[in-house]
Amino acid sequence: MVSTAPPNVTTDAWVKADWAEFLAVATHFTDEKARFYYDNHAMRVETTLIGSGHSQANTILTLVVTLYCMAKNIRIVGFTNGSFRQAGVRECQPDLAFYVGDDFQIPPKTSQPIEIHEFGAPHLVIEVATTTLNDDLGRKRLLYERLGVQEYWVVDAESGEVIAFAVSDGGSRQIPVSQVLPALPIAIVEQALAQSETADDRMIYHWLCQTFQQ
Repeated sequence: MVSTAPPNVTTDAWVKADWAEFLAVATHFTDEKARFYYDNHAMRVETTLIGSGHSQANTILTLVVTLYCMAKNIRIVGFTNGSFRQAGVRECQPDLAFYVGDDFQIPPKTSQPIEIHEFGAPHLVIEVATTTLNDDLGRKRLLYERLGVQEYWVVDAESGEVIAFAVSDGGSRQIPVSQVLPALPIAIVEQALAQSETADDRMIYHWLCQTFQQ
């Protein structure tokens, strides 16, 4: 079966829509790999194919975040391609999202989006960009500011650059060291991504463990 969008749905661009229209599109869209965003009375349906660089970056980023939290004894729960909903207002499906620290409730395992009003926004959100870099730095950055995340990383899958933002008071600023993962230099994240060009995950795992134990 060929995956197609419902009639008259523009993909990979922000288009004006109300919440009911967004839900109808998200419900009836036939491409299982599509991801859906809604904010400020507009929706975006992403259908861009995810290549090996994107998927490998997701794996390495998850490894970095979880190993750092393990080494520093930080409580964490992560989601890959999870859905987060502020009903009637906004929704997102970031590549990676993490609740971090002692003050969150673990969302239950269901087939529904995680409700922001009940569980709060994830503390850390990561988008891995291939063809979506400008949107990740622009429109989605505004979405995550409004959603109330505390930190947002945009990762260029091709160059391995990580642009990290601390989010507070409805705005964001670029930071060289994570605040949600205290004292983690963003340069370490970039080094791990660079190593994945030639090293296998086992080698990166050992390097990260040694680095985080110093």
